[in-house]
Amino acid sequence: MIDLKGVRVGFVMTGSFCTFAEAFAAAEALRQAGASLLPVMSEHAAGTDTRFGSALSHIQRLETICEKPVIRSIPEAEPIGPKHLTDILVVAPCTGNTLAKLAASITDTTATMAVKSHLRTGNPVVLAVATNDALAGSAKNIGQLLNLKHYRFVPFGQDQPTGKPTSLIADFTKIPQTLADALDGKQQQPILLS
Repeated sequence: MIDLKGVRVGFVMTGSFCTFAEAFAAAEALRQAGASLLPVMSEHAAGTDTRFGSALSHIQRLETICEKPVIRSIPEAEPIGPKHLTDILVVAPCTGNTLAKLAASITDTTATMAVKSHLRTGNPVVLAVATNDALAGSAKNIGQLLNLKHYRFVPFGQDQPTGKPTSLIADFTKIPQTLADALDGKQQQPILLS
């Protein structure tokens, strides 16, 4: 079992709703590994009811796991870096929209502000990609972020190659190990899953 005792993890969820069950399981696994979680949700993640559940139920679930209120606004997320609230931050799921904004240094959501603020500390950010256009429009953003010093990726692969040939999804079960490796300055390998 991975030992993350005492590690302060920013746990950021963006709007890939079909992966929320896996994200919640990853948050629970991080808690079981001893991590303390600071929950953050993008405006879409915290404000949209879908066939995968209501926004309120998602907020309540994350707050129950983390035992803290969810950060849901840019002003609430801004102090993460200046107050050194996190040792590492994971965006799980990380949508194509969020990838594009991070690659372009656009800070107009709670999620992107959490990342920007956290990066002030020089600590790593781990991205768990979940997007239907990863091998199309988002490919350049993934490539750009792979080449930036403080970003690491949860290993990912095609989730439905025949039905959705450009879609990639991270293996959310690998989040604890990816975080442990990132804290040691390494990218978990292999990054591409078969």
